[in-house]
Amino acid sequence: MLILLAGCGTSLTRAAGEGDIADIQKLLDRGADINEDATMGGVIAGSPLSYAAYHCRIEAVKYLIHKGADINNATGYADYGDSGGGLRPLHMAASSGCTEAIKLLLDAGADIDVRANERRGAALAMAAYAGHSKSVKYLLERGADVDDAIQVLEGSGGDGKRGLALIRKSVEPKISVKAHETVPVLTTIKSDVDELPSINAKPQKNSFAIVIGIEKYRQKLPNADHAVNDAKTMTEYLTKVMGYPEGNVVTLTNEHATKSDFEKYFEKWLFNHVEKDSSVFIYFSGHGAPNVKTGDAYLVPYDGDPAFIEQTGYPLKRLYESLNKLPAKEVIVALDSCFSGAGGKSVIAQGARPLVMNLEQDIPVSGNMVVMSASSGDQISSTYEEKGHGLFTYFLLKGMKDGLTEVGELFDYLKPNVGSAARKVFNNEQTPQLLAPAKQKVFLRN
Repeated sequence: MLILLAGCGTSLTRAAGEGDIADIQKLLDRGADINEDATMGGVIAGSPLSYAAYHCRIEAVKYLIHKGADINNATGYADYGDSGGGLRPLHMAASSGCTEAIKLLLDAGADIDVRANERRGAALAMAAYAGHSKSVKYLLERGADVDDAIQVLEGSGGDGKRGLALIRKSVEPKISVKAHETVPVLTTIKSDVDELPSINAKPQKNSFAIVIGIEKYRQKLPNADHAVNDAKTMTEYLTKVMGYPEGNVVTLTNEHATKSDFEKYFEKWLFNHVEKDSSVFIYFSGHGAPNVKTGDAYLVPYDGDPAFIEQTGYPLKRLYESLNKLPAKEVIVALDSCFSGAGGKSVIAQGARPLVMNLEQDIPVSGNMVVMSASSGDQISSTYEEKGHGLFTYFLLKGMKDGLTEVGELFDYLKPNVGSAARKVFNNEQTPQLLAPAKQKVFLRN
């Protein structure tokens, strides 16, 4: 049941297999068919999404899903006698053991139990046959049909028997939960920055912060993975390392971060608390979106819809206008998001094309404001999966953990590290941006 892909295929499929987001975007802009099957040596190799999923190019999978690739696109493999078969992107991810791609595809609506054909079965059977225990466990957690997989594997020879053993080992006995008991919560990924440094922080009684992390959206947009963990960890650093009083820090996540919440806390709560010697810190991890008509950049609240971004989004201009009115001595804004609509932590209305956003030119900031953004206007903001954080946020927290509190020094640390990790891990470019008054030092902690 091994699926072997080789050769060149179409340019779009090749770019998808290499995870080259820039090439994928260029080819789609030139009219490439996002669902076109690539043929390699007479063998159909599948759509670009299938190829990206098979090679576990996660950012490419996210981008192609966002651009409208067919989640359940079925492809036959002539060399296996399956000219009428139905290998789908989920099958390809399962056969190579790419659990992250499996998650993205299922979240986007892929059919977990559809069979490729009678011989291969569905995703669970394919992952088990190939010996991918992590993918098997995840598919079982998502409710894959165990009986169907067993039926397929029982007739599949030696590797099928190993697959059966793997499934039986992975299936946990059902445990009845009494009314007064709670089901244990799955633990999140832990990295070095999740362990706070031992420090007696000097209280910053006049420092205020609004911290937002939106991972899941009401409109079923692609998940902004680990955004909630980003926000909760940032709050821990502010209150336990930087000395912000807990009562001065507002943390908004998922359904508690609606557009009306943005309006309430950005435009009312801050004005009721901030004084002339106050410091203000704003942090956002989640999706951004462009207005394709005006080119304006928007934060996407939990109830935001990129198809109606003017009505449901929160404009960056409006945020900065509100912050500019504060009597604060300094305002620091950190955005782990992007606004072009090119993927990553950025969404766009269906059928619209990504834009090149010039945040420095389009959004004026006042002399007491510093803005750090995760990427430049034509790039995406990536997720550092192995660390359980956004790539930008991980190095922002790591710098704070290492004692960097002056924003210029902190940015000088994170910018090259983010860029280097993006190239090594994602084969992608991500260059954080800094908008700051000239020759003025601003500190997260005095």
